[in-house]
Amino acid sequence: MDPILVLLTIASYFVVLFGISYVTGRRADNQGFFVGNRKSSWYVVAFAMIGSAISGVTFVSVPGMVATSGFAYLQMVMGFVVGQLIIAFVLIPLFYKMNLTSIYEYLETRFGISTYKTGAWFFFISKMLGAAVRLFLVCLVLQFLVFEPFGLSFFINVIFTVGLVWLYTFRGGVKSLIWTDSLKTFCLIFSVGLCIYYIASNLGLNFSSTLSTIYDHDYSKIFFFDDVNDKRFFFKQFLAGIFTVIATTGLDQDMMQKTLSCKNYKDSQKNMVTSGVLQLFIILLFLMLGVLLYTFAAQNNVPLPTKSDELFPMLATKGYFPIIVGVLFVIGLISAAYAAAGSALTALTTSFTVDILESPKTKTEEEVAKIRKKVHVGMAAVMGIVIIIINVLNNTSVIDAVYILASYTYGPILGLFVFGILTKKAVKDKFIPLVAIVAPILCFIIDKNSKEWFNGYQFSYELLIMNAFFTFIGLLLLVRKKENMI
Repeated sequence: MDPILVLLTIASYFVVLFGISYVTGRRADNQGFFVGNRKSSWYVVAFAMIGSAISGVTFVSVPGMVATSGFAYLQMVMGFVVGQLIIAFVLIPLFYKMNLTSIYEYLETRFGISTYKTGAWFFFISKMLGAAVRLFLVCLVLQFLVFEPFGLSFFINVIFTVGLVWLYTFRGGVKSLIWTDSLKTFCLIFSVGLCIYYIASNLGLNFSSTLSTIYDHDYSKIFFFDDVNDKRFFFKQFLAGIFTVIATTGLDQDMMQKTLSCKNYKDSQKNMVTSGVLQLFIILLFLMLGVLLYTFAAQNNVPLPTKSDELFPMLATKGYFPIIVGVLFVIGLISAAYAAAGSALTALTTSFTVDILESPKTKTEEEVAKIRKKVHVGMAAVMGIVIIIINVLNNTSVIDAVYILASYTYGPILGLFVFGILTKKAVKDKFIPLVAIVAPILCFIIDKNSKEWFNGYQFSYELLIMNAFFTFIGLLLLVRKKENMI
């Protein structure tokens, strides 16, 4: 695919993106940046959150994963829907009742300052690493399509990529993100839908034959109940989906600050339930696309890439389909990648300013605005540095390790909130950081020895649940006698 065409596609997308960011962020104050002044319409937020849950990694990886996992991912997404119902009817009323700007302020009210800082730092580490890896993988695609053909270094690529993210989130924060994420959702659905159409047409399939081709394919199996040691086993995926979405959406400042921008908790609940159900259908589209891509490759004797993640980019941009498919791929990729990174950057800025620096507690509105802008620049710089470090260490094991570490850090956050909501017990706050560190270490030891200790059993996403469980047990050991929370 011509790099000039890729650049023109990116430029066109960002013209629209910056226009939306400028219009929505013109009069954004600190509350507009942090929680959108709590004036967002629930249906707009619901549409935006569909895109928020899908990163550039999802856009590239999910179609390719059907070769090894079939439609097993849908089992986890079904768990997501249940998890979002729990968020809607347990967490959202609590957060609105407390009028929180950062959801980690709950931990200070419930336990104390040490727990509050622990939650904020664990979120900061996990979100920074997760966002950097996601943006890194997209930088690799852009390096291949654009920067390498022009002889430009990866360092320039990172400055360009992170700089664009910083620019369109600088002014409006959450207030802008809700609308830019809505654009992302539209682009994702539009690009995947049209890619399916063009690929099916190339295969000579109409609507009904496309559905039957996908349904009859070996890769379209959804449910796996046979082998408990299989990572695709239904209850592993489903239960992990419930707790994963509670941790990574309900207890994640990135996702919840959009939800908390709704006018009231009932509107916020409508948003959460609607986005959860719609997400199931969007992921199904990605999986259907994957089956069609493998079907096309088989019928046309196209050599498959060594990594499944490379299948969609290769077929979309190497001239196998009309040029419009390549353009749609680039639009989908950049809309997923940049929106996810912008959302993470805004959440990191909010959490660092409110939770770690505690600026709103001691500073005036103008002082908070100055600090917030400096933090925003700092977060962008740190994200760029992390991406460059990952590139220097570039190998699959490093990327996998970062993702595993990011998932581990949500376990203690989940355990803290579950303990706080389900019990009224007071704990020794100063020892909470120790519990939050020990729990992931225990999970790591058990995971590495699970095959030997548990007759070949392999842990998958349920590690998050075990991590939260150890945190919960640690808090029970720190309970203050005869002193409960009211």
